[in-house]
Amino acid sequence: MNPEVLIRQAARLADDLREFTGVFARRAGDLLSEPERTSIGNVYLVGDGDSYHAGCATEPAFASIGEVPCRAAGAFRFAAYDSRWALRPGARRALVVAVTASGSTPAVLTALERAREAGALTVAVTGTPGSPVTGAAERVLAVDLPDPEPSPGVRTYQASLLGLLLIALRLGGAEALHAELASLADPVAATHEAAGPRARAEAEHVAAFPGTIVLGSGPNHGTAMFAAAKLAESAGLLALGQDLEEWAHVERWAQPADLPVYVLAPPGHAHGHAGAIAARARELGRRVVVVAEHGDAAATRAAHATFEVAGRAREEFSPFLYHLFAVHLAARVAQRLGRHPFQSILQENP
Repeated sequence: MNPEVLIRQAARLADDLREFTGVFARRAGDLLSEPERTSIGNVYLVGDGDSYHAGCATEPAFASIGEVPCRAAGAFRFAAYDSRWALRPGARRALVVAVTASGSTPAVLTALERAREAGALTVAVTGTPGSPVTGAAERVLAVDLPDPEPSPGVRTYQASLLGLLLIALRLGGAEALHAELASLADPVAATHEAAGPRARAEAEHVAAFPGTIVLGSGPNHGTAMFAAAKLAESAGLLALGQDLEEWAHVERWAQPADLPVYVLAPPGHAHGHAGAIAARARELGRRVVVVAEHGDAAATRAAHATFEVAGRAREEFSPFLYHLFAVHLAARVAQRLGRHPFQSILQENP
């Protein structure tokens, strides 16, 4: 698999938003009746890999816009542990939203089975209509896209983000925000264009290290995990997505001292802390790269380098803009190391 597939995928993200936000919004509007919408007491977002990261990135929106407590969980953990206590009968019903682009992830299917046994309302968000998950869940939000090709998840990840956020808007009766989601297409396109040249230059630095770390908080903790996953899947680089504050307690001690650190710093509740963590990382000798809005001097003051984000989104929607740098970077690091996406380690270590 050629790493250029990642760039092709990223190039289609803006058009996907333009074309499918309305389509998926209409489908999301039909998922829950009004009595069902108001009966939901808590939400669990269940998935693995990119699907789990999408859940982590949208969890805050379910609380702030959907106005319901929400927790993202890996599918195995939910099935084996959370479902045992989290779905006990109560005054209000639990909603379990299972996310799988392929529609056939075994652990997700098991999680849905456990959720239904416990009496939760189940919804599947999938890019594959007619897949096994569509028979395992009571309701289905199809987020299918045309012309799929084998690739680390990029278009499918954005589609999952979009589907989950549309469910959050439905729960909160905030359908007026659909237009705001669709309007992100132009900033996505501009951010994609800006990321390309920067990624080529940055790949020279990160490819020289055995690993890296991406930091974010709130919705963009999920983005950080997704970004790290692209570097691992596409370039075989050991990468970790971590919360801003947790890094300050744990990974700050990791060697080598100049290990690259990527800090996601969108406007919002964590903006000031992101700038402070970037400054602390530089004091410790790290190579600091900040992903921030164009012209954001406060966030980028301590950075050795930046990836600029075009435009601004409310914090709950910012994951659409702040993951793009990693798609480009993963492709260029893979090329620099002579690797390709999903390359077996047995091919390098016979």
